[in-house]
Amino acid sequence: MSDIAAGKSGDHPTLLVRDREGHDLLCFLEHLIPLDGQDYALLSPVDTPVSLFRLREDDEPEPITSVSSSEPILSVADVVLQEHDLVLVRSAITLTVSGELEEPDQEDLEELDDEDDLDDDAETFELLVSFMVDAQEYGLYIPLDPFLVLVRMVDGQAELLSEDELDRIQPRIEAELEEREWPE
Repeated sequence: MSDIAAGKSGDHPTLLVRDREGHDLLCFLEHLIPLDGQDYALLSPVDTPVSLFRLREDDEPEPITSVSSSEPILSVADVVLQEHDLVLVRSAITLTVSGELEEPDQEDLEELDDEDDLDDDAETFELLVSFMVDAQEYGLYIPLDPFLVLVRMVDGQAELLSEDELDRIQPRIEAELEEREWPE
C-alpha cells in the first residue's frame, strides 16, 4: 500500500509520516525538492498542529516539549476538547487537533504581524483551550506560522530525517525554496 493518496480537496496529494514510536501524521505534500540525487518533501499536517504550554501568572507560557501519550495532562485536554467537538490526536512529530476550528480573527493576525516586525524570531501562537491539572494551568496553542515537516522520500514513502541530516539539509532546502520564491 502506498502512503501517497489524493488529498481532501483533490489539489494536494497526502503522505503518511510515521515516527519511531509508531505514531502517524497525515500531511499534504507542499513541495517536492530534488537535491543531490535524493528527493525531499516539504509537508504540512492535514489536522491542526498544537503545542502544549504550562501557564503561570505574570510569566510567559512555558512550552512543554516532551510529554508521553499516556500523560494525565493529555487525558484532561481530551475531555476539554471534546466539549468543543474537537479530538486531540497523538500524532508523529506533534500533537494535532482534528475537527472544525474557528478561523483566527484577521484583525488579531494583523496586530500580530505588526508585533512580529519588532521580533522576527518570536513564534506566535493562538490559545485554543486552557485547563487545570493538579492545581496547574495548561494551554493548547495553535502556531500561527505554518508548521512544515521536511522528510526524505524513499520508494514513495516519507521518512523523517535524523537531527544531523535535518541540520545539514534544511538550509539547502530553504535556499532552493527561496530561489523558487516560496513562500512570498
